[in-house]
Amino acid sequence: MTEFSEFSEIEPYSLNKEEKEKLLSARERDLTKYHYDHCEAYRKIIDAMGYDVNNLKGSYYDIPAIPVRLFKELRLKSVGDGDIAKTMTSSGTTGQKRSQIFVDKTTAGNQQKAMVKIVSSFLGNDRMPMIIVDSPDVIKNRAMFSARGAGILGFSIFGRKKIYAFDSDMNLQFDAINDFTREHKGERIFLFGFTFMIWQYFYEALVKIKEESGKTIDLSNAVMIHGGGWKKLASLNISTERFNSSLEEICKIKSVHDYYGMVEQTGCIYMACECGHLHASNFSDVIVRRPFDFSVADKGEEGIIEVVSSIPESYPGHVLLTEDRGVILGEDDCPCGRKGKYFKVLGRMKNAEIRGCSDTWSR
Repeated sequence: MTEFSEFSEIEPYSLNKEEKEKLLSARERDLTKYHYDHCEAYRKIIDAMGYDVNNLKGSYYDIPAIPVRLFKELRLKSVGDGDIAKTMTSSGTTGQKRSQIFVDKTTAGNQQKAMVKIVSSFLGNDRMPMIIVDSPDVIKNRAMFSARGAGILGFSIFGRKKIYAFDSDMNLQFDAINDFTREHKGERIFLFGFTFMIWQYFYEALVKIKEESGKTIDLSNAVMIHGGGWKKLASLNISTERFNSSLEEICKIKSVHDYYGMVEQTGCIYMACECGHLHASNFSDVIVRRPFDFSVADKGEEGIIEVVSSIPESYPGHVLLTEDRGVILGEDDCPCGRKGKYFKVLGRMKNAEIRGCSDTWSR
């Protein structure tokens, strides 16, 4: 099998289109054959599609993508139960089925290596004082992670001396945060959270506190990474621009990076650059397909997002068809200087099941 180390040992946005397609195609062909041989359910799906895994020669563009929803219906895994180190679950509202992602030690290691390479290219290599914009209750069950818990634990490796912004009842710990920022005055502080949680429980609480007491928190020297829950904000007509400008107004934070990702492909996140474009790293790719025949859409043409990952070895999550709409903006020519595709997510497919990476919070 093409080793994952071939990806983890190079800079995450260094390969051009031809170089990346050659390397990623070899890895995806090997992963497809491996999962076909080790996951009975995946084998039946691929056979039903009429795809011949014994004649794998082409690009990863040609490998069948399985619908991401299947992880809600089937136990898709390519390792024995005794090899499962942790099970991650997708978010969703009460009563909905949730995806179950079975991760062994090898895949967990791949996930962490990819995350470190990708995020470090934006944050640098030094660990920073960290404010987790969530409640500590989210990660209490380490054996069964939610999308929020997986995100928190994944991004926590970039922080030191961490504090949580909320208590168990999602009340903002204003005084604790203020003391933390004063303690680390002059240092760069890292904030991580899920988009809708940041807006509803962090931003709105800061607005209320300022209105009632005139008190604010100075995060002018901080950097924030957030993702998930955009469709809830879209229903409130809150754009990326309004989100960013509102946070800057209330707490002076200027460096804010969105990202796109899913629990079904943890580790392969798509970070927004300084130009506001989501980027595919060397570890993964995004293909936009036309909904009527699943052919590859042209640059600038809206379609269904397919995500390709070099990471998962314990479950067949390497080529997935999402329920999101998107558009490829360009490749290898973003003004930020990073190689690879850059794209925009436009929202959910019509009639797709409603769910959100920020989970559902009920008081």
